[in-house]
Amino acid sequence: MVKVNINSKEYEVGPGLTIIQACEAVGVEIPRFCYHERLAIAGNCRMCLVEVEGGPPKPVASCAIPVAEGMIIHTDTPKVKKAREGVLEFLLINHPLDCPICDQGGECDLQDITMAYGKGTSRLDEHKRAVPKKRFGPIIETAMNRCIHCTRCVRFLSDVAGTNELGGIGRGENVEISTYIKRHISSELSGNIIDLCPVGALTSKPYSFKARPWELSHCETIDVLDAVGSAIRVDYRGMEVMRILPRLNEEINEEWISDKTRFAYDGLRVQRLDQPYIKKDGKLVPANWNEALTVAAKKLKSTKPNRIAAIAGDLADCESMLLLKEMMQKLGSANIDCRQDRATLIPNNRGSYVFNTTIEGIENADLCLLINTNPKTEAPIINARIRKRYLQGNFPIATVGPDIEYLYHVEKLGNNPNVLNEIARGNHKFCKLLSAAQNPMLIIGQDTLTRDDSESILTLVSTIAEKFNMIRDDWNGFNVLHKAAARVGGLDIGFVPQKGGKDINQILEQAESGEIEIVYLLGADEIDTSKLGNTFVIYQGHHGDRGAHVADIVLPGAAYTEKYATYVNTEGRAQRTNLAVLPPGEAKEDWLIVKNLSQYLGLSLPYDSLFDVRKKLDAIGPQFKNVDQVVKNKWVSISSGEVGLSDKSFTLKGCSFYMTDPISRASKIMADCTKAFYECAS
Repeated sequence: MVKVNINSKEYEVGPGLTIIQACEAVGVEIPRFCYHERLAIAGNCRMCLVEVEGGPPKPVASCAIPVAEGMIIHTDTPKVKKAREGVLEFLLINHPLDCPICDQGGECDLQDITMAYGKGTSRLDEHKRAVPKKRFGPIIETAMNRCIHCTRCVRFLSDVAGTNELGGIGRGENVEISTYIKRHISSELSGNIIDLCPVGALTSKPYSFKARPWELSHCETIDVLDAVGSAIRVDYRGMEVMRILPRLNEEINEEWISDKTRFAYDGLRVQRLDQPYIKKDGKLVPANWNEALTVAAKKLKSTKPNRIAAIAGDLADCESMLLLKEMMQKLGSANIDCRQDRATLIPNNRGSYVFNTTIEGIENADLCLLINTNPKTEAPIINARIRKRYLQGNFPIATVGPDIEYLYHVEKLGNNPNVLNEIARGNHKFCKLLSAAQNPMLIIGQDTLTRDDSESILTLVSTIAEKFNMIRDDWNGFNVLHKAAARVGGLDIGFVPQKGGKDINQILEQAESGEIEIVYLLGADEIDTSKLGNTFVIYQGHHGDRGAHVADIVLPGAAYTEKYATYVNTEGRAQRTNLAVLPPGEAKEDWLIVKNLSQYLGLSLPYDSLFDVRKKLDAIGPQFKNVDQVVKNKWVSISSGEVGLSDKSFTLKGCSFYMTDPISRASKIMADCTKAFYECAS
C-alpha cells in the first residue's frame, strides 16, 4: 500500500493507482470528461486538475500522474478552483446553447460539471465554431458542434470494440472527430459510445426527441436476445419501452451491451400477438381464451400421446418449459425438445454444455482455441472480454474454422475437423503452446454441434481439454458458446426427449409425414415450419413470427420485458427478468397459459403461483437456488465410441447479427442496421 495525503487527511491506497483513482477510492470527487476507468488514459480535457506539493508549480492532470509514497495532494484550493473554471470557460467557447433541445439534457456531464465547478459567466463572445453533421449510421445521431474532443468514443472503438473506426482529423481549432472515410460505424458494440459521450455530440438516433429522462420509469432486468444475459435497465413511459441501457455487472457485461440488446426494443411494439386466434376455413380468426383453450384441450385429448410433440424456442423461460414438460408427461408424450438448431448437446452432463471458464474467468486464461465460432457476432460482449485479455499480452489465440476476420490476432490452424484429431493425438505444432499454457481454454461454437459428425467432434474436443490440463479442480477451460437464451435452461430442466421420445429431427420428419398429429410450439420460430403443413400446430408466443404463420391455434404470451421469468445464460448462471410493462391486450405470462391449458385438460399441475413454480425449479438444481451465481459443474468425460470425422470443412451459419429472433426481426431499427451493414457490404 502507498501512503498519501489528500486534502490534509492521510490515506493508504493501492500501488500503481493514478491520483484520480486514489481520490475516487477514498471518496474525494474529481471532475473529468476524457477519463474513463475502462479506457486508455488520454489526459486531454484538463478538467481533473489538482495541486501536488513539491511537484510542478501549476495544477497537474490527476488522471495521468501515478501516486507516490508521501505524496501531498490538494483538490480544492483556490488555484485548482480557478484552473477548473478556466477549463470550463474554454470548453464552452464553442459549445452551442442548445440544451433545451439536446437529447443529453438531464443526463449531461457537461451540464452537471458546469453547475458544480463552473464560473457562471464567460468573457468570450466570438462566433462559435460550426462543424458539419457526420453520418455514422442508422443508430448514432451526431451533433458535432457540441463535441469537446474528449476522445472517449475514439478510444472505446479502438480499444474495447477493436474496430478503429473513429479518430481526430485536422489540427488546432479545426480538429474534428470523424471516420477517416465517409462510412458508417459498423461495430456490434457501437451504441456504447452514446453512453460514453459526456456531452450531446453522440446520441441515440431512434430515441431522438422521444422523451426526457425525468419522464421515464426504470426497471432493472436482463437481456435475452443472446445467451450472454447482459444486465440492462429498461426505461419506459406508460405502456411503452422507450430505450434500453446497460447496467453495471463486472462478472458478465461490465458496463457494455451489444447494439441488438440496446436497439431492438422497437420490435416489442409491433407484430404482437395480443389475443388468442383459432384457424377457421384456412384463416386465423380472433377468439377468446375459453374458446382457444377448449379447442386445444379437445384436440390434445383426442390424440394418441405418441402422436403429440412439443418444441421450446430460443426465448422460452424456464418456468414455462418446466410446466410444458410436466403437462406433456401427464399426457403420456415423451416427444419434447428445446434444441431448435439440432445441436448435439448432452442433457445429463452439465459441464459439457456450458461456458465453464465463465465470462469473467476469460481474464485468467493464458491461451484460447476457438473451434468454428465467431464470437464477434455470436456474443459481442464475450468477444470484447477476449479482446480485453488479448490486449494484456501473453494470450495466444488460435482457430479451427473458416477464414474470417477477428478483432485480435488469431493463428489460423485450418478449416478441417482432422486438425482437432491431430491436436488430440499431440501431433500438431500448436500442441507445444497448449502444453506450456497454465490456464488454457477452448470455445466451441454452436455451428460445430449441428454437423453430422458433431458427436465425434465433441468427443475429440473433450479429449483435448483433458489431455492439455484444461480440466482441474481450480480451472475448467472447456466452453460451449450458446446463441440462444433459453438453451441452457431447457437442458437444465430436461426439456429433451424422454425415454423412447423423439428428438427435434424426428419430430419434424414425422410431422411432415403425418405420424405426429399435434406439435406444440413454445415460441419456436427457428425451425423449418414448412414441415408442419400436415400437422395441427398450437403456437404460444408473443410475436406473429414464423410459428404463428403455420398455427391452428395461437396463444398470446409475454415478452421478456413483460414478465417475471428465469433464464440461464451460456455460463450456466440463472438470472431473472423483471416486469417493466404489462403484456398487450389479452396476452398472459407463459407459465400461466400452460397452467390454464392443463386445467382444461383435466390434469393437475401443482402450481398456484410463480413462487410455487420456482420452488420446483430450486429442487431441480443448485443453479436455480443460487440466482446470479455460477455453480461449479462436475466434469464427466464425453465419449461417443469410435471417432468418425467428416471431410466436410467447418462452416458458420450465415445470418444477420441484427435479426436473429422474433423481437429483432420485428424491429425497424434492426432492419435498418441489416440494410446498412450487410446489404452495403455485399
